[in-house]
Amino acid sequence: MNVHVRETLLSEETIRNRVRELADRIANDHAGHEVLLVGILRGAFIFLADLVRQLRIPSKIDFIAVSSYGKGIESGAVRLIMDLRDDIAGRHVILVEDIVDSGRTLTYLREMLSARHPASLQICALVRKPERLKIDLPVDYLGFDIPDVWVVGYGLDCMDQYRGLPYIAAVEVS
Repeated sequence: MNVHVRETLLSEETIRNRVRELADRIANDHAGHEVLLVGILRGAFIFLADLVRQLRIPSKIDFIAVSSYGKGIESGAVRLIMDLRDDIAGRHVILVEDIVDSGRTLTYLREMLSARHPASLQICALVRKPERLKIDLPVDYLGFDIPDVWVVGYGLDCMDQYRGLPYIAAVEVS
């Protein structure tokens, strides 16, 4: 398979500014208490790192890993690969995701984690593809809506490549 980076959709500066805005909104919404930021591996690690560095309130981080599998590129069932380390009961939890595509993964995680009785549970996503949503999923903190194209960079990958790009670009796979 050949991967060709076509065009930059979101520049490094545009992402940096939006992450700062999201951190400010989270800090304002959660003033007076600590938040637990839960990064969804692997794609959210860069976004989470930048977000937590901009956050002006007490916070802790944890990670969770899931796998979405199905036929071809269409996501199917979701399964848990790695769970959280600590109990989230009574805590203010924000799921941090790189991309919202169909919405199935975040819906699965939201239902699973809600059953653990957090004080609050919100979703923060860097990018969302509205055209691909299969489930009406509220995203509390959203970076950008993007077109339905395959994207890489800033944690997003294509066959485990291009995650380290400081910007988000559309790619063509042949």
